[in-house]
Amino acid sequence: MANRDGHRRFGNIRKRESGRFQIRYPGPDGRLRTGSATYATRTDADRALTLIEAQILSGEWTDPDHGKVLLSDYSESWIKERPNLRPKTVEGYTWLRRRHIVPGLGGVAVGKLTPQMVRTWRADLLADGVSVTVAAKAYRLLRAILTTAVEEDKMLARNPCRIKGADNEQTPERPILTVAQVFELADRMADRRFRALVLLTTFASLRWGEVTALRRSDLDLTARTVRVREQLLELEGGKMLLGPPKSRAGRRVVGIPSAIVPALAEHLAVFVGEEPDAFVFLGKRGGFLRGNNFRREAKWADALKEMGVKGLHFHDLRHTGNTLAAQSGASLADLKARMGHDSDRAAMIYQHATRDADQRIADALSARVEAEQRKDQGDEGKPAGEG
Repeated sequence: MANRDGHRRFGNIRKRESGRFQIRYPGPDGRLRTGSATYATRTDADRALTLIEAQILSGEWTDPDHGKVLLSDYSESWIKERPNLRPKTVEGYTWLRRRHIVPGLGGVAVGKLTPQMVRTWRADLLADGVSVTVAAKAYRLLRAILTTAVEEDKMLARNPCRIKGADNEQTPERPILTVAQVFELADRMADRRFRALVLLTTFASLRWGEVTALRRSDLDLTARTVRVREQLLELEGGKMLLGPPKSRAGRRVVGIPSAIVPALAEHLAVFVGEEPDAFVFLGKRGGFLRGNNFRREAKWADALKEMGVKGLHFHDLRHTGNTLAAQSGASLADLKARMGHDSDRAAMIYQHATRDADQRIADALSARVEAEQRKDQGDEGKPAGEG
């Protein structure tokens, strides 16, 4: 808008030798910026300044200089500037960025990213054979990075990640063992030291990193509880790192079924040092237990083949334990506490499965009641003293 003396109150316009008009204006930081485009008429330039002023006043203005930063550089800084991320999370983000985000979008300036570019990038990932699960993880990371670019750094007016359902992981249903199969699997472990590992992981619903970080003092066989306070992480390159549980809710005390206490007592007596901080589950040579070493020493694949069980991962033992806990009638709050989850979502999955099973039980009971009623009605029609 122009003042009475002909000068604008916000910004200024000058005519270039080409005959087109260029704008300059102060950003929220007071620094003068030159518009990246030129305009055919002074009126068009005036309109552009009015729009920029309105964006600054409403907080929707984006800094064109910041928007010139390449996504490759910005995403790398984004990860480094989050000191509270867990090492395993940093490792996962770094891998996703390097493998799936930078190759397709890394050379694009953040301010130039559009929804169409993001749609094309995701479609290319899937066309190249990247699984829906990994594509969803990469999409969520990209969306988080660009959310910061929009809300904090004002590099974009809107987040271009707008694909409905792209953040959903369509993971297949995981196998679940019966109680008898859990004990059979434990007995089939090639090394006896892993029998208690299978039983405790399943019936206490523990994660691999949680169970391998347990110390002798964490097990109270009299009270029948296990305390989770640490997690053992295996990083890229083989480095082993002890840290806090996955979330605040991960710090918990979980009840142990009395049926597995004898196995745990035997394990402590045979394989664990007397010191309170002695690790409960270690490899043959006394080092931290690694996933690959466990599968090899326990002959995990052979045990599953002998049982006729296909595709069972170690994490499915926790899945089995969660399912058994839900089938016991545990409340949502109790399931969350046992599983070590902050949110309701995961616990509700198991409750939903239990409701389905419960409905099948109710249907079976209904059929039995109806059969008994039909039988009674038939008996009423018989003469006294008959059958």
